[in-house]
Formats: sequence, structure tokens, C-alpha cells
Amino acid sequence: MPNGTVKKVQSDRGFGFITAEDGQEYFFHRSGLDSSLDFDSLNGGEAVAFEIEKSDKGPRAGRVRAAA
Repeated sequence: MPNGTVKKVQSDRGFGFITAEDGQEYFFHRSGLDSSLDFDSLNGGEAVAFEIEKSDKGPRAGRVRAAA
């Protein structure tokens, strides 16, 4: 499971972006968050772990959770 940092959150639109440790950037949707994270309190800079999922628009982050 890759680790990364929340880069940006568009709280009014329900999504954001994570920068993985390898520098890749991944889109995430609020529905892809684990219960360990509250979308409404994300501001960016939080350390997270996530799974890379395939989508019709390319890879995205899913099952996003707070990093241990």
C-alpha cells in the first residue's frame, strides 16, 4: 500500500489529490476514504496510505486512510 501526503482538497466538490512518495499525483474522491479520515477536516499535508485503483480516467487513490 503506497504512502503519500494530501496535496489539495476541493471540499465543495468532494475530491482532492494525493502526492505519493514517488512523486506521482493521484485523484481521490470522498467516497474512497476509510473511516479513519474525515473528508470535511482534511486541509492538506496529512500523511495517508492508499490503494491505487483503475478508473476510466486513469489511476486514482482508493481506500485512503491515515498513515500509521
